[in-house]
Amino acid sequence: MKVLLLKDPKDKDSGPDPYVKELGLRGFEATLIPVLSFEFVSLESLFEKLSHPERYGGLVFTSPRALEAIKICLKENSKNEGWSNSLKQRWNTKPVYVVGKATASLVEEIGLTPQGEKSGNAEKLAEYICSREKPNSSALLFPCGALKREVLPTALREKGVALESLTVYQTTPHADLQEALSSYFSQQGIPASVVFFSPSGVKFCLQHIQKLSGDVINQIKFAAIGPTTADALEAAGVPVSCTAETPTPQDLAAGIRKTL
Repeated sequence: MKVLLLKDPKDKDSGPDPYVKELGLRGFEATLIPVLSFEFVSLESLFEKLSHPERYGGLVFTSPRALEAIKICLKENSKNEGWSNSLKQRWNTKPVYVVGKATASLVEEIGLTPQGEKSGNAEKLAEYICSREKPNSSALLFPCGALKREVLPTALREKGVALESLTVYQTTPHADLQEALSSYFSQQGIPASVVFFSPSGVKFCLQHIQKLSGDVINQIKFAAIGPTTADALEAAGVPVSCTAETPTPQDLAAGIRKTL
C-alpha cells in the first residue's frame, strides 16, 4: 500500500529518511515530497542575543529550523570560537526547552542539553515550562518561524513567564511542490494514505491534493504527525483518520497500520 509523506527529507548525509524506512519495514511503499522552503533571517540579531546568556533565563526551541539558523551562525569561525570557548558552557547552566526528538537531537549537536522533548507539542511544552519557571524571572529566548502559532507564547504569558520571540526563518512553498504532486498522482495513482507534518503543509498542499484526487478523495486516509496538524486538517474540513501518539516514525507507522 502506498503512503505519501508531505515533509522535508532528513539531512542527505544521515542516510534514508526514518519515516520512509519505518513504513517500509511495515510493508508500506512510502514516498516523500518536500513541501516547504525556508529563508533564514535576522541571523546577526540572533547571534547577538546568543552572545548574552546573562540576559535570559533559558532557551526555547519548537522547530528544527531554529537550530539550523544557529548552525548557520556557527559556520563563521569567530562565532564558532566564541560559542565553543564560553557561550555554550554558559547556556548549559540554563534550561533549554524543546518539542520532540528531532529538535532535541539538533540541540545536542550544538553542545546543549535539551529537556521537555517528550512533550511532543506546544501545548504540553508550555505546561512543562510553566511547571519549572517562576513568574517574573528573566525572559526565555525563543528563536522561531514567521508562521509560529501563539499557543506557547499565550500560555506562558498567562502564567507570568516572560518569553522573547525572535523570527529567524520564513516559510514558503517548495518551488517544485505542485509539479512533484502532479507527477506522483499521475505515475503512482491515489495513495492509501497521505500524511501531513505541519499546518503549513496543509495550507500549501491540500488544495492540490483535492484537485488531483477528484471524486476518489474519500478513499484516502489522511494522517497527521500531531494534534496541531490534525487541527489544521479538520479546520479545512478534512477528516483525520490517524494522529501519531508522539511525533516519531514508530508511532506514525503504528497509527497508519492500524488505520489501513
